[in-house]
Amino acid sequence: MGLYDIKVLDREANEVELKKYEGKVLLIVNTATSCGFTPQYKELQELYDELKDQGFEILDFPCNQFANQAKGTDEEIHTFCTAKYNTTFDRFKKIEVNGENESELFKFLKEEQPYEAPKGFKNKRVMGMVSKLSHTKNTDDIHWNFTKFLVDKNGNVVKRFEPVIKVEDIKEEVKKLLA
Repeated sequence: MGLYDIKVLDREANEVELKKYEGKVLLIVNTATSCGFTPQYKELQELYDELKDQGFEILDFPCNQFANQAKGTDEEIHTFCTAKYNTTFDRFKKIEVNGENESELFKFLKEEQPYEAPKGFKNKRVMGMVSKLSHTKNTDDIHWNFTKFLVDKNGNVVKRFEPVIKVEDIKEEVKKLLA
């Protein structure tokens, strides 16, 4: 099974086939609205604005598994993101990214790009805190909100970025795939 065989639910619970995104470069992100990383929404929107006309899409999957930081309904989350960060990229129904109820999408993403500790990240305190709070049972699990997966135009998951990696540091990787 590949990425384009997976179906997800949009925020209104309508089924969406990921095949819809075939031929586009994707950044798939699990998000939360009350997290220290939530300001990344601004950076994600800036990246989207810059590259969307070149075939780039961001798929936003709110997740409340990490310290209950994605509270509220799907519509409340959407309203918050559009009002505070002016987001215009696709947002989907709240999901689970780990555990027995994990989404098929995130199971696939983790299999394709297992966890790798961020290279060169200096703040061990932040990574230690994230690790402790995440309660993951499997090291390849998603460890926190704003983990990002980069997908090429053919549906190959080419890279995983942990939350501590800034969106600005991902831009060149996205541009390479769009070229």
